[in-house]
Amino acid sequence: MGILGAHVSISGGVYKAPARGKEIGCDSIQIFTKNQRQWTAPPLSLKDAELFKEEMKKNAIQVAIGHSSYLINIGSPKDELRKKSIDSLVIELKRSEKLGLRALVFHPGSHLGIGETEGLKLIAESLNTVLSRVTLRNTMVLLETTAGQGTNLGYKFEHLADIIDMIEIQKNMVGVCFDTCHAFSAGYDIRTVDAYNKTMDLFDEIIGFDKLKAFHLNDSKFDLGSRKDRHEHIGKGFIGLEGFKAIVNDRRFKTLPMVLETPGGEAGYKENLKVLRSLKEYE
Repeated sequence: MGILGAHVSISGGVYKAPARGKEIGCDSIQIFTKNQRQWTAPPLSLKDAELFKEEMKKNAIQVAIGHSSYLINIGSPKDELRKKSIDSLVIELKRSEKLGLRALVFHPGSHLGIGETEGLKLIAESLNTVLSRVTLRNTMVLLETTAGQGTNLGYKFEHLADIIDMIEIQKNMVGVCFDTCHAFSAGYDIRTVDAYNKTMDLFDEIIGFDKLKAFHLNDSKFDLGSRKDRHEHIGKGFIGLEGFKAIVNDRRFKTLPMVLETPGGEAGYKENLKVLRSLKEYE
């Protein structure tokens, strides 16, 4: 079983997140490194960073990862938006490093009409710029699988493989976060053990398990291939319990954080964590 957890709030200070995670039964947490609705943020104080690390230990949270602001689009053909996105991603990675986060997850980007090939090139070029501006020692930058809404890129494993292939700086610090709802909505079936195994074999063939560093565990409100990003409670959506049972019992990923982004806030997370743990077949 992976290291189960959920996305928790940093309201009132980032150092408050670990205790919130413990309260709902997390062994791992995901946080925003700053207010995700704003481009910039006041500098993260050394005191807050140290408090966060202390609270991680105190609350027995094994792994923390970050999620970038949804404003970021490093694949935008609009120069101003792309520059702001690059600057913002650099800020978030520096904050993540200071907090000792294992990874920062971000959505690859949207091509906004210039086409997938050019969009993928722009994402890789922008990510190379980001990686030239920050030295990563603790924090990997993870491309998230997407549902493929609109002009969003990252809904095919090939997209992520192509981006990674074009990375020229700190390539070893670039990986992938597998979002179950997004991948399923993009057309990758994980509803049964057989379907899950075929999809993961494909992932390994195209991207490689060495690049898989985290999971977002979310059921889907819409059916396979819908290209719609709407999360549902575990077992209550179109993926169903068998698919999640296959994931949480996959020993290949037992050291990876598997975090919930399901509806219902903290109460919802508590229930979904119970459901996931009820599916485990080994300690």
